[in-house]
Amino acid sequence: MKETGLPSPAKGELLVKVSAALTCGTDLKAYLRGHKLIPMPGPFGHEFSGVVAQAGPGVRRFREGDGIMAVHTAPCRSCAYCRRGFYNLCENIMETKVLGAFGEYLLLPARVVRDNTFIKPKKLSFGEAAFLEPLSCVVHGVNRLAIKDKAKKTALIFGAGPIGLLHLILLKAGGLRAAVCALEEERLALARRLGADAATKPDGLARAVKEFSPGGVDYAIECTGRREVWESAPDHVRRGGSVMLFGGLKKGTPVQYLAERIHYDELALMASFHFCPRDVREAFGLLESGGVDVKPLISGVYPLEETEEALRKLSAGDGIKYVIDPRR
Repeated sequence: MKETGLPSPAKGELLVKVSAALTCGTDLKAYLRGHKLIPMPGPFGHEFSGVVAQAGPGVRRFREGDGIMAVHTAPCRSCAYCRRGFYNLCENIMETKVLGAFGEYLLLPARVVRDNTFIKPKKLSFGEAAFLEPLSCVVHGVNRLAIKDKAKKTALIFGAGPIGLLHLILLKAGGLRAAVCALEEERLALARRLGADAATKPDGLARAVKEFSPGGVDYAIECTGRREVWESAPDHVRRGGSVMLFGGLKKGTPVQYLAERIHYDELALMASFHFCPRDVREAFGLLESGGVDVKPLISGVYPLEETEEALRKLSAGDGIKYVIDPRR
């Protein structure tokens, strides 16, 4: 742990005293072996909520003492991709990303304050409010699928980690029937408690899909970041179905598909990266209204000085997400 001076917010910025930060698979990777977008050693943690400690000049929507929830990036709104509406692909989105939620204070850049910061509803705990960032990512991917007649559709989710389970919660809230495939029985049991219509290990997947959705599911959503799952996901989708490749693979990893299946069955293969401000607003609305309940994904709370212990538990496969609370 390292102590640094407390920054003063410039025009449009907010200095936030962190109340809750969530552990995340990306942060765990950075902690264990480094990450190209999270320089280590250095500040990390990017899923957070807190209280405004100081508002910079020109900030009108927030004032000292406000509970807030935010995400760690926002688009520049001036690059070529932003001008075309691809805000998640903004050329400059990572230049001002907020890292350091595993700490006492965060300085939010003006563009994050402008687009992706909200007053925390009183009924939400700070831990629940910190789910805004991962839920925004999931909302973005589901929105890309453009699902219609949700009550008549089926989805198969690969993986029962935080992202897979957030997909399950969101899809069930939307009225879909959803199945989950994962390795760990404890996580499959949690998926069932969260409403999964079927939950199976990989060795029983073919039979489970046949019983759950004869002819294949409408949507397969890959949340494991494993090459073999990327390649096998289309096997379980009906003709005309869609595959969402959400879990990232290591740079340079090739994948292979049978061309005739993609072509003659007219399957849609798509990927999802990050989120747009509209996705963040939708995620906020879901949390604010109670449309999704993220409490079951919180496995425990640790004080700041025990962050490493929480990460060690995650590395061992114990728990879904832990809240790091600097106030404890």
